[in-house]
Amino acid sequence: MARDDLAEHVAGVASLADPVRRDLYLYVSAQPAPVSRDQASDALGIARHTAKFHLDKLAEEGLLDISFKRLSERRGPGAGRPTKLYARSSRQLSVILPERQYDVAGHLLATAIENASEDVAAHSTLADVLKATAGSWGRRLANRVRTIAGPHPSSERLLACTCQALAENGYEPQRSDGNVVLRNCPFDALAREHTELVCGMNLAIMTGVTEELQESSLVAQLEPAPNRCCVVLVPTEDVVVRPKPGVSWLTCDKESTAGHRGSR
Repeated sequence: MARDDLAEHVAGVASLADPVRRDLYLYVSAQPAPVSRDQASDALGIARHTAKFHLDKLAEEGLLDISFKRLSERRGPGAGRPTKLYARSSRQLSVILPERQYDVAGHLLATAIENASEDVAAHSTLADVLKATAGSWGRRLANRVRTIAGPHPSSERLLACTCQALAENGYEPQRSDGNVVLRNCPFDALAREHTELVCGMNLAIMTGVTEELQESSLVAQLEPAPNRCCVVLVPTEDVVVRPKPGVSWLTCDKESTAGHRGSR
C-alpha cells in the first residue's frame, strides 16, 4: 500500500474512534434507506447540531454518501428545500500492520480454480494452473514497473521502481548485498496454514516479475527464513538451481513452515 493510501485508510478508521461518530455510522449503516440529521439525532438521543457535525465528518472521510431529497409531498413554491440525507458509502477500509493482501490471494486462487475447470482437457493440476495464474499477475506487476520507470531506464532506476511496486503490494523489499529480501509476506496467515501452496504462489509471482524485467539481472529463488517472505530476489550469477530433479515447484519443506509460524 502506498504511503498516501495508508494515511487515508488510517484517517478513515480513526474517524470512528469518537463514540458518538461511531454510533452514528452504525445507525446509518443499519438503515434500509438514507436517513436525515433529524432521524439520526432522534434515534441516538443527541442534539441535531451534534448529529450534523459528526455525519458531515463521516461524509468527508468517505464513509457516508450524501444525497438530497424532498421528504414532504408538497411541490412548488413553499415546499422548502430538499433534505440532506446520509447513507453508508461503498468504501471499504481496513488497516492491518504489517500489510496483508488476502484479496490478491483470493483473486489468484479463484482465477486458478476457474481456469482449471475450464481447461479439464489439458490435464493440468490445480497447482500448475495456480503457478501460471500467479506468474501472469507478476508479469502485470512488472509492466506497471516499466510504466513507472519510463523509457530506457537505468538498471538502478528499474530496480528502485521494482522495489517501489513490491512495497505497494505489501512485500517490504530491502536491498542487501545485491539481493532484494522481502521482509513481509502479504499472505502470512495463509502461508502459515498452507505453506507450500502460498510459498509456491509467491515464487511464481516473483518469477513473473523478474522474467519480465530481465535487464534487472535478478532471479526469484526460494530461501525460507523466519519472519519474512520465503522468496528472495538474487543476482543471476548467484542463482542456486531449483527445483531439484523429482522435486515439485512447491519446494518449501517442514523447516520452511517455521518462518511463517514464527511471524504471528
